[in-house]
Order: sequence, then structure tokens, then C-alpha cells
Amino acid sequence: MARKTKRKTKRKLAHPKLPMQRQLNLQHEGTHFDLRPIFERLNERYFRRRLRGYKVTWGRRRKHRPREQFIFGTIQEEDRVIRINPALDQPFVPPWFLRYVLYHEMLHSVVPDKTLPGGRRRVHTEEFSRRERKFPGYLRARRWEEENLARFLR
Repeated sequence: MARKTKRKTKRKLAHPKLPMQRQLNLQHEGTHFDLRPIFERLNERYFRRRLRGYKVTWGRRRKHRPREQFIFGTIQEEDRVIRINPALDQPFVPPWFLRYVLYHEMLHSVVPDKTLPGGRRRVHTEEFSRRERKFPGYLRARRWEEENLARFLR
């Protein structure tokens, strides 16, 4: 008799470990882009609406731009919050690039991390990269990112 194996996923239950997240005014509407409908369309098309209870928001604006590294987005699994860097809410940013960034963050919720020797985590695993490359316009988005990164840095 074959035994069913439970598939490991990265998804964690949303426990109120960080209750302040619940009290913050998380804004999905920017000046040029509204993240919520973009999230909903991506969730329906690529994730079969499995990403439930997620909030998608613009992050805080920084006083100073970074010099060497730019983080386009982050995901906080415990609170189910996806933050997109507000520097992407500009007219020169193509909507298809923003969709790619949001897809990338959403993908983190369904592709499990890999624990390496020494307890380190690898979040961009082979499986993650394989699924990310399947996104329509992946190469176009990566090329745009490379060509425009300097616009986000000092």
C-alpha cells in the first residue's frame, strides 16, 4: 500500500507574531499603480487563487536611496504581507515589470526554502528559478532590471 507523503511548502500559518502589522495602514494604491488588482490577476492566473489572506502594499519611502543594492520587493510569510518598493511607483516603470516583481514575491509563498548545512536558508532554489523563468516576459523583465538599476541607486 502506497503511503501518501505530505508535500512540504514554505507557507506558514499567519500567527499574530507581529501584531503591529495589523495596525499599520498598508496602502496598495500608489500614484501610478494599484497593487491589489495586479496581485488578484496574478493569483488567479498563476496560483489558482491559492494565496489567500495576503496583503500587498507599497513599502515605506526612504530618505536616501541605496548606493549598491536595491530591493524591489519582500514577502513576510508570518503576516502574509508583500511589500513592493515605492520607487517602482513611477511612470517610467513598465506595468509588465511590476507584474514580474510581484509574481517573484508571490512565488516565494509556494516554493519551499532549502536549509543548507550550518542552518543557512536558500530562498532562490533551483525549483524557484525554474518556475520563475516560466513567467511570460521573464527575460524581458530581467533585461529591463539590468538596464535600469542605476535609476534606483545613487
